[in-house]
Amino acid sequence: MAALSFADARRTVVDRVREDSGPIPTETLDLSHAAGRVLAQSIHADRDYPPEALSMRDGYAVRSEDLPGALRLAGEIRAGQACTFALEPGQAIEIMTGATVPPGADAVVMVEHTRTEGHRVVIDRPVEAGANINPQGCDARAGDEVLPAGVRLHFAETALLASVGAAFVNVHRQPRVAILATGDELVELDSHPLPHQIRNSNSWSLAQQVARAGALPQVLPVAGDDLEATIDLIGDGLHADLLLISGGVSAGKYDLVELALKSFDATFHFDRVLLQPGQPCVFGAARGTFFFGLPGNPASTMVCFETLARAAVDILSGLSAPWLPLTWARLAADFRHKPGLTRFLPARLKADGTLLPVSWSGSGDLAALGRANAWLVADPGRAEYAAGDLIQVLLR
Repeated sequence: MAALSFADARRTVVDRVREDSGPIPTETLDLSHAAGRVLAQSIHADRDYPPEALSMRDGYAVRSEDLPGALRLAGEIRAGQACTFALEPGQAIEIMTGATVPPGADAVVMVEHTRTEGHRVVIDRPVEAGANINPQGCDARAGDEVLPAGVRLHFAETALLASVGAAFVNVHRQPRVAILATGDELVELDSHPLPHQIRNSNSWSLAQQVARAGALPQVLPVAGDDLEATIDLIGDGLHADLLLISGGVSAGKYDLVELALKSFDATFHFDRVLLQPGQPCVFGAARGTFFFGLPGNPASTMVCFETLARAAVDILSGLSAPWLPLTWARLAADFRHKPGLTRFLPARLKADGTLLPVSWSGSGDLAALGRANAWLVADPGRAEYAAGDLIQVLLR
């Protein structure tokens, strides 16, 4: 198959998963258990917000036409107190932030701009009508949609749900993501690896990436370089909503993943992306389950998940727009690369907001990844960047 550009590969993932995944199951949860989930319903305001005109400042409720001048104090209104009287001409009412603006008042003057003289408050400046007042319904009117279906519930969304009395919400079920690492060289975490062996880190980094994306990771046993064993474990993984396979997708004699997938009549949407690290990334579907074959080097696995596989997780979670946290920063040093590939390379966002590339020895260099806190994104059509140039950054 022809290699796809990074943009085309990501578009392929999004389009195929959206079109072929079918309806995503839902469940109803109480708000205390809904954090991080994706709304399956739209949420509407149960009343006007605010329900009455409210003061934005501590100060005095006044009639703007009475100012400047000395006004007679006619009472006090606290937040949470029902307003039982109206403001008359020539009067001012002391008012607290969040309190209901009394009928007759059309402005609030901040206490810092006043002085009291006995039972009067003196205001030496004019004030515009509407000053320091949040009008009734300025945030939302009763019946307005305040949250659409397909958004993830973080703390701000949770506060909004609580404010409209949504004690129970309908959310999409979390997708189950099976994770399968391959290779005879892999041993478990509690093993003492021989010189020709390495501990399996990819399953655990992927499990954390999957969980951070809001899905449920299921780590499968390691598949050695044996076709039958690989077929058996892939069969187990295809019971999940998404299968992530790390390693075994290059062109080597013992790279058996694509051959094993063909035994399930798999459909392959791409098997190479113009991406570094992660060129031999595979995406397809078998038995109704999407799969990714991720290159086995740790950085390749991480980058391919964040830039491609996470989009599939987002859609399978019910998210309306897959998330790719790209931003821009100015380089702290010169940078150059060979054009032709979109490169996601380890870098560090410094306290001053500039981006410093991290020296590394290749996509197996976990120590360099530990020194990084972001990915520098090098454009495939540009070879050189000077210190101070803007460059894209993938946040980590």
